[in-house]
Amino acid sequence: MSFIYQPLKPNIQKYSKPTMLCSTPCSLILLGTIFLALTFIYQSNAQLSSTFYSNTCPNVSSIVSNVIQQALQSDTRITASLTRLHFHDCFVNGCDASLLLDEGGNITQSEKNATPNNNSARGFGVVDNIKIAVENSCPGVVSCADILALAAEASVSLGGGPSWNVLLGRRDGLIANQSGANSSIPGPTESLANITAKFSAVGLNTTDLVALSGAHSFGRAQCRFFNQRLFNFNGKGNPDPTLNSTYLSTLQQKCPQNGNETILNNLDPSSIDTFDNNYYSNLLTNQGLLQTDQQLFSTNASSTISIVNNFANNQTAFFQAFAQSMINMGNINPLMGNQGEIRSDCKKVNGS
Repeated sequence: MSFIYQPLKPNIQKYSKPTMLCSTPCSLILLGTIFLALTFIYQSNAQLSSTFYSNTCPNVSSIVSNVIQQALQSDTRITASLTRLHFHDCFVNGCDASLLLDEGGNITQSEKNATPNNNSARGFGVVDNIKIAVENSCPGVVSCADILALAAEASVSLGGGPSWNVLLGRRDGLIANQSGANSSIPGPTESLANITAKFSAVGLNTTDLVALSGAHSFGRAQCRFFNQRLFNFNGKGNPDPTLNSTYLSTLQQKCPQNGNETILNNLDPSSIDTFDNNYYSNLLTNQGLLQTDQQLFSTNASSTISIVNNFANNQTAFFQAFAQSMINMGNINPLMGNQGEIRSDCKKVNGS
């Protein structure tokens, strides 16, 4: 939404010897006050818009998609990885691309080195390539935060999932929050209650939680993120009882005790790199890879169970809910107006 300030037209009348404390200076002060008030009202009501770059960078969506398609030729995991970056960014300080900042200058602790991201989050090089391509076409216009949002939508769409109108107009943050990343990003071994609380803390509800978990329809997870389920769940010396026995045996072979914890496993073994609703069908047969996946269906009396059943039986319902939940997540505390900046390099704050 653009704001065009138009000066008020004075109602000119003739007065004989008007009594006034001041003339021109007061008028200027009054007009200035009105302008500041209108500007404040505009900024406080400003919203993201799908047409934000219509005039300044109309081809930004296709530029982002083209770079991702090129990356897909050599990295089939990249779509899932880019979707995850947007998620991990928005849960810390809002959707401000703070996740992308490297250590250096005033950034003493990068979110990239936080526990949920270290040796796990990936795709940063592709984000840099997108930024370079966008800057070549529209220099100094598109934020890195918006690039993450656009990349997530393009990735899901390229994987066979839904498309949606990405709301744009975010600006890039000036700080990173490693401690926030450690405390705010949901972890793969947390209880459903804890995960629900973390979603609620950023304004997302139970439907958002179940729908956004469906991003695990594609991508991989290292053994270290779920091996506690395979042999010694909750320290009781036995596997997680909610794991399908056949699936358990397969996972134990891939991730043996004291084995290589970085071995990759498909989050959805039934349709590896395709974005669909098979993720939810897997939960119905106790074949969710992560604890946080399976507990959506296996937690007694949880309100998530009916949502899982609905998405498992109705892919259209899942796609619609996922698209809306991605929009909801993209609205978490965006910087707008004069807040933050438009980084020229997503890895660092301008001038650092």
